[in-house]
Amino acid sequence: MAGDVREQFGQAAAAYATFSYHASGPDLPVIIEAAGLTGAETVLDLGTGAGHTAMACARHAARVVAVDVTPEMLAAAADLAASRRIGNIEFQEADAAHLPFEDGVFDAVTCRVAAHHFADVRRVIDEVRRVLRPGGRFVLADTVAPEDAKADTFLNTIEYLRDPSHVRDYRGSEWLRMLRAAGFEAEMVYRMVLALDGADWAARQRTPPEKVAMIRHLFAEAPPALRAAFELRDAPWGFSQPIAVIRAVRA
Repeated sequence: MAGDVREQFGQAAAAYATFSYHASGPDLPVIIEAAGLTGAETVLDLGTGAGHTAMACARHAARVVAVDVTPEMLAAAADLAASRRIGNIEFQEADAAHLPFEDGVFDAVTCRVAAHHFADVRRVIDEVRRVLRPGGRFVLADTVAPEDAKADTFLNTIEYLRDPSHVRDYRGSEWLRMLRAAGFEAEMVYRMVLALDGADWAARQRTPPEKVAMIRHLFAEAPPALRAAFELRDAPWGFSQPIAVIRAVRA
């Protein structure tokens, strides 16, 4: 699965470096606050992508290690950090499910809009707990599926059609349950809705036209409850995506 993500995002690195939500979304300051950064911490950023979360953390931490499985993403992130003269980030290729770090070496771990690509999310959670010091914080921001089963299925279907490296948008309740089972004290601290232009959303992942047509057909056939839940729009086409920030403290 890491290979699927690497292939899918290698070609999309430039688009994610400039996408407005990734660069300056309203959840970024929430993540910094939830991580409790004071300037003295060592932070790990998982699935760093174009590095926006790592750079936001670097302004409030002593050191940031930013990892991703996609070399092109890491190169774009390193270039962006250099252009902003941010020098306390180390970019490293690594799989979130097999972290090359010793136990308890990080004060905080962040992961923003990447976890829905993790093939073995429970393994990743265990790895996060392992590399965190006792009392360290894991701050997760990701798209979350609604608790309603039909809405959950709809969201994950269109996500997979758009991007075959997508695994699952978990429900908020699922995240809390998995984190608590792994030994974290977890709570949801923020929710937001991100309005997306459908054409731009698909183009960013170079979704083939036949898959875009399938997504648009699902939009057209969606019952009123789903149209309302995701604010489906026709002209220009698009929808609204639910995102949550969860803070988990290693007990």
